[in-house]
Amino acid sequence: MEASAHLGHEIKQDEEDHVEVPLSRHTAGRLNMASSSPPPAPAAISGLRRKAGGGRKRRGDLWSHFLYNPVEGKTQCVVILQLSAGQPTLCGLKIGGKNTTNLKRHLRTYHPDISATIPETLTPKQKQDTTNESPHGSTVPSLISSSRFKYLPDSVEQQSREHAIALWIGRTGLPAHTVEDPDYLNMMETVDRRFIIPHKAKINHLVEAIYCGEKLKFKERLARARKITICVGSWRGNKANNNYASFLAISACYFCTELQRAQHILLNLEQMTHPHTAQVIKMCVDFCTEAWGITQDKILTVITDSGSHMVAAFTHQEEEEEEEPSSEEEDDGGQFEDVEEQRYGAMMERMPCVVHTLQLVVNNIQKEASVQRLLGKTRALVKRVRTSSAATERLLKLCGLTVIKDCVSRWSSTYLMITRLLQVKDAVILVSGDMGWDCLLPDEWNKLCVLRDLLVPFAEHTKILQSDTMSLSLIVPALLDLIAHLSNFVFLSAFRDLGVLSQKMKVDLEQRSGRFLVAGNPKFFPLAPAACLLDPTVSDILVDSSEEPIQELLSKAEEYVAETSASGRWDVEDTEKDIKDEAKEDAEPYASKRPRFRFLSAARHSRPRSFGTCVKQELRRYKEALSHGIHEDTGVEFWLAQSSVAYPTLKPLALDLLAMPASQAFTERVFSITGDLTRARRNRARMILERSAFLKLNQKLS
Repeated sequence: MEASAHLGHEIKQDEEDHVEVPLSRHTAGRLNMASSSPPPAPAAISGLRRKAGGGRKRRGDLWSHFLYNPVEGKTQCVVILQLSAGQPTLCGLKIGGKNTTNLKRHLRTYHPDISATIPETLTPKQKQDTTNESPHGSTVPSLISSSRFKYLPDSVEQQSREHAIALWIGRTGLPAHTVEDPDYLNMMETVDRRFIIPHKAKINHLVEAIYCGEKLKFKERLARARKITICVGSWRGNKANNNYASFLAISACYFCTELQRAQHILLNLEQMTHPHTAQVIKMCVDFCTEAWGITQDKILTVITDSGSHMVAAFTHQEEEEEEEPSSEEEDDGGQFEDVEEQRYGAMMERMPCVVHTLQLVVNNIQKEASVQRLLGKTRALVKRVRTSSAATERLLKLCGLTVIKDCVSRWSSTYLMITRLLQVKDAVILVSGDMGWDCLLPDEWNKLCVLRDLLVPFAEHTKILQSDTMSLSLIVPALLDLIAHLSNFVFLSAFRDLGVLSQKMKVDLEQRSGRFLVAGNPKFFPLAPAACLLDPTVSDILVDSSEEPIQELLSKAEEYVAETSASGRWDVEDTEKDIKDEAKEDAEPYASKRPRFRFLSAARHSRPRSFGTCVKQELRRYKEALSHGIHEDTGVEFWLAQSSVAYPTLKPLALDLLAMPASQAFTERVFSITGDLTRARRNRARMILERSAFLKLNQKLS
């Protein structure tokens, strides 16, 4: 009896705990429509709290989303999900009892956006604000506004927005918990109130799915590519970003037959462990190419800098003395092993980065004593201005610019420092005089102008040759132009030491560029002259020249094109469909007419309507087309406009050669992102470093 009485007292006390909240007829009707069981007469939805002396007060911020039915002993969720046929649809899920822990768990699982706005515990001030909340008219609008008719989880609107956020997180390298930042949540609530903001776990899952999808797409494109150039670069952190780890970046450049344009993509970015030997680098490259399905016969060349470890990694070793094959080596298993070694891991032909080569030539200015003294005085002046806030502020007021300093490892940085200093010369002289500093003498300013003129062509060609694609054909014209510039500079310079410096730079450039310009060089690299020949915008440098060295270069280029095509190294299967389609289009007009001479016509049409597949004939036809002039801006545009019937072999070869880069500057840009993502304050970002760099650098190619 006592237990029954006590239970009855509890039920009665529980019923008395509810505070009646008047609702409008429209709101009460909507809630009654969504509930399967009839709600209590006073629809106590929000602002439920106990009487002053009835124990612990109820949390209005939590109970504003639930309705307790004392008859069933269950709590029903009244969060509005969406509008269906003009009527609201409530969640309606019923939870046994009225334990707040179960209510919070339900919100975290099914309504995470609402759960994010409800703290686990209330501060005294928050409790006071909840207690003082008016029970009339203020709680029901909060229920309606907090629900906001959210998108369904599987709706197109919800998924598209989640994909966009995941793509943004993946490409920028931001941590996934950015989506849980209060300011970010507030911003998204303002932008789209119906959007359910996903948790960081879901964002990580979406980013990984996007990453895997992008890799699969580019792997399919690489499988359809005819030839691929591999670029390899290494980088070591420094004190600036408090990171001394070493990284190896591997990229691939190719002509995409699907999109009909050149593409350069990042394949792999990984942290290297010591020792950084040539064998380790070669092993990393072999593993990467095998993972991406790039076989040896597809690799056109490997572009690296002139570091000793890079040169050794891709230098052909002397062949061992040939021995007679044993009977075991002659069986099928040995043949299959040889084929596999040729497909993956075989020695690749290396091409030095041309831009690195140009910077090595420019570094000769550091070896001339008089020029080094001038540059030392210039750097001291620049440093003094940059370290003085007063001088920098005054300089900005006078001309709106400030001076910049050079960096030994940064391309064209010395030229940029000199150019900027000459640009703000008058302002620097004025500021130096006011600050009481020593400045350059008039003769030194004049010498600095001449030194700038010496470096201008190197900076211009560096800017062109460091493009990610379509710069291989510009190597030969750029090198010949720089040699001519240095030859003429000795007669134009008013300073003897600069004239001597130009001649030293010329000798160094000729020695370093011999593998591109000297046909008799043992390390002659025929790809650059062949690309120059097949680029109609610069081919006149070879075709129209009467100089003997240039004619030898032209002969080597034509010989390479002919041998490559004859050996079958270039796959022309992609052009066969184009040839058949074009031949079919040519034959359609004849099908509509009845021939007068039946047998002669049949014999004539049975012959392929091709101008011949001989490469020499195609080269002759190409030179004839050059004599009539071209209207396209680039060589790739020219060859895309040509018929595959007229150039069945030359067209694919030209497109693949012209798509290739002249440098491995692409990997250098990878390391700029690597430096940002590996700073001391972002050391956790190293776990997603490769993924972030891949999505960011390849975003324009998707």
